[in-house]
Amino acid sequence: MLKNVMLKGVVSGVALTLAVALIGAYSLVQSGLIPANADAKPGRLETWMARTSLNATLRRDAPKGQNPVALNEQNLLNGVHLYAQNCAVCHGSARGDASSSPIAKGLYPEPPQLATEGVEDDPEGASFWRIKHGVRLTGMPSFGNSLSDQQIWTLALFLKHMDKLPPTVQQTWEQVQNWPVIEAGG
Repeated sequence: MLKNVMLKGVVSGVALTLAVALIGAYSLVQSGLIPANADAKPGRLETWMARTSLNATLRRDAPKGQNPVALNEQNLLNGVHLYAQNCAVCHGSARGDASSSPIAKGLYPEPPQLATEGVEDDPEGASFWRIKHGVRLTGMPSFGNSLSDQQIWTLALFLKHMDKLPPTVQQTWEQVQNWPVIEAGG
């Protein structure tokens, strides 16, 4: 009998603690004290939650096998062109941090400038997943409805090898512009 009373007390205490925590979290969100603006720095908890969730999702869902797009000069060139059309405005050109566009500077978190903060060490399956599905709570959109899997794998191939391109591909990469320059009065 005493055990049942103690167990009921413990269960009631846990339930009450969870209820108070949920009400507190709801009140905090409703108060507007958690910033929703893109130029506010996120707190450590938000950063930890987003990073932990993304890493766990990539471990679980990113393709593990070999990239089906062959590593050759033509496919790397195709990757550069796809990058220029779809990625450069946010992730920059071959000039890296020096080429950050106004759009990239206005996003939070600011997208990595891939020529400086490359993803060559990332598995191609992780790059494929990020491109195809996007990344929640960042400016990274999902390209799964606008690019084919073949095109996404081609982009992943370029990203994996962007630091060691053949001369012709490197020359094309160096010509990528990430932001239109409009002359004054034009």
